[in-house]
Amino acid sequence: MEKNTEQARELFTRCLGSPIQMHREGVLEQYKQSAIAKETEKQWVDEMFAGYLKQLSIRDWEAVAALEALSRQYQDIVMVEKTASFATRNLMSADSIVRLRFAENLVDIIRSHKKVLSREQLFSACRAAAELLQSVMEQPLVIDPGHELQQLGLKDKRGLNSRAKKSIDELEALLN
Repeated sequence: MEKNTEQARELFTRCLGSPIQMHREGVLEQYKQSAIAKETEKQWVDEMFAGYLKQLSIRDWEAVAALEALSRQYQDIVMVEKTASFATRNLMSADSIVRLRFAENLVDIIRSHKKVLSREQLFSACRAAAELLQSVMEQPLVIDPGHELQQLGLKDKRGLNSRAKKSIDELEALLN
């Protein structure tokens, strides 16, 4: 039974708890056969949230992208607060691409949590994302080694600013 649970956990974490992703990978039936309790799944999700929150970095956006994917299935107000707090405290020194991608993911996380956030929490998280996006638009283009505009399908600073403005518009829509 222990081996079965470990295999189920591996499938669950690999697919970030998404039944749709498990179906796409052809492992949903195998996972269902494990008959994992909802409480156990909740524990696994909490562990994934905590792990990705610890991995947040000013050098890349992979951890925040994983949090965004998790937030489509599972809402946790603490995740929004901690992600926004990390952005406010740490990301102004990141390069332009990391700030943009982090902010875009934060906007998506906020959107996924809008129904469970208080008005104050919503404003606070939106403010953190907006500050990042404004800094992308107002500051000179800075790109760290290993990051390129082409990774985002962009050619120049104008394209970067356009994406940042689009996310600001999304934030305004979330607040209305």
